[in-house]
Amino acid sequence: MRKEYIVLSRQDSVARNNSPFVMLKIANEEGNLSVSVFDVPKTGGPKVGQLVTFISMRDYQGKKSASNMDMVVGKFPSEDHPLYHLVPRPVKREVWDATMRQLLSFCQSEDLANFIEQQAATLYPLYSRYPAATSVHHAFPGGLLNHTWQMLHLLEGVYPVYPYPDDIKVERIILSILFHDWGKVCEYNVEGERTENGYLLGHIYMSANYLNNLLRDFFTEVDGGRLSEGSKREINFIVHCVLAHHGTLEFGSPVLPCIPEAQLLNYLDNISAKSDIFNTTGNMEKAFALNTTVVKG
Repeated sequence: MRKEYIVLSRQDSVARNNSPFVMLKIANEEGNLSVSVFDVPKTGGPKVGQLVTFISMRDYQGKKSASNMDMVVGKFPSEDHPLYHLVPRPVKREVWDATMRQLLSFCQSEDLANFIEQQAATLYPLYSRYPAATSVHHAFPGGLLNHTWQMLHLLEGVYPVYPYPDDIKVERIILSILFHDWGKVCEYNVEGERTENGYLLGHIYMSANYLNNLLRDFFTEVDGGRLSEGSKREINFIVHCVLAHHGTLEFGSPVLPCIPEAQLLNYLDNISAKSDIFNTTGNMEKAFALNTTVVKG
């Protein structure tokens, strides 16, 4: 039976015989599933948000596959199409701004609050175009915005009930959330394809380096033209959060979280990323990033 789906994410790869294939995460009203489609050229096949119809699909021990000849690529659906809403869309500007207003009310430093407000306004249109990953989580145009907003939104609820509030400088966490994945605008293009810099440098280094330069310019101006020792130390604390946001060395962190803000950032990052994996993984489908099989309730 021919079934129509919408593409949630796409990851290009090469089989052992060097033939190209794509791993698609697709969805329709029945749910989500992953399928490997073989003989799809890197520059061909469907993109995220595009409709696809499968004439046939093979299932071997729960792993679904098809050939390029089994797949018919359709159009990008209009908003009235029944599958349109299955692809997440970037959060609206008014939602982003409302979250930022709440977080800015927690800030103690007026200078940093103004700086955060300016940066958040600049990042919104940029992040709304880029994915947060190729396939693991928030792998759709604007996924970077939604992932960042989810972490900020979580912080709205967590910070007021944090057990030791005096140990936290909330400005550090807000800034590190805003910029922890900034490097992904260099690591990927808007269609989620990895760039040369993604391989050479990686998003953690690019994020930390960009934020470090940004903060040095900001604090130099605040300090009257010469960076103070206190400002240098504060910059190091904020940049440390970005460097440590993957939490452990085996997950790519160049350093381990050494301050409570960095640890909290790692937890918020994991909540956003892993909840998205649960949400987009099909029933009884293996989620390798979670090392478990997802069961829908």
